[in-house]
Amino acid sequence: MALDFLSEPAVTVLGMRPHVVAHLAVSVDGATTGFAVDLARFYALATLWQEDVTLVGSDTILAQEPALISAPQPGPRQEGPLLAVVDGRARVREWDRLRRLGHWSDVLALYADQSPARPPDSATAELVTGYEHVDLAEVLEKLAARRDAQVVRVDSGGTLVGVLLELGLVDEVSLLVHPVVVGAGRRWFGAFGGRLGLRHANTEVFEGGVVWMRYCTA
Repeated sequence: MALDFLSEPAVTVLGMRPHVVAHLAVSVDGATTGFAVDLARFYALATLWQEDVTLVGSDTILAQEPALISAPQPGPRQEGPLLAVVDGRARVREWDRLRRLGHWSDVLALYADQSPARPPDSATAELVTGYEHVDLAEVLEKLAARRDAQVVRVDSGGTLVGVLLELGLVDEVSLLVHPVVVGAGRRWFGAFGGRLGLRHANTEVFEGGVVWMRYCTA
């Protein structure tokens, strides 16, 4: 039987939410695919936030599932963040392999009321919010209340970031800009079509022309 995330005792009051950081590797024209990402630098920079939760969309996980079969499985990293996956259509299957990758302390499936039924013997903790779609605002509040999460880092190809931007749930944008123009592919802001004021926080240039730019939402 799946574990009910809400059965854990609350430690903070609902209504508060964590600091949300969208940290992305992009091309000069804003694409998230179609170029070689400096992964070592990307994840080295990601450690600066010491996130409590890594928030990921199901598309990002599904793209990695074939590689999970042969990936080392050292087991959960107890001091690591929680991996929370937005999986409204219940497509992710390799939950146990994700848990044992050695990056995260545990995994949490984020579903909506209308998500397809999960296997009855599932041992994956789950949080159900929203009706047709996962209610991301409520998810963040629950993470603060049930896990005392203070920082959430979004690891996404763009779709999830776009939804969070649309809902006004992003506090910081971190872009590791690679010196290449792709011309096609997903953009880091997804389908977000609004206007968002940003306050510059820091810019750093690395060897090879990779530029790290950080902004806070106004």
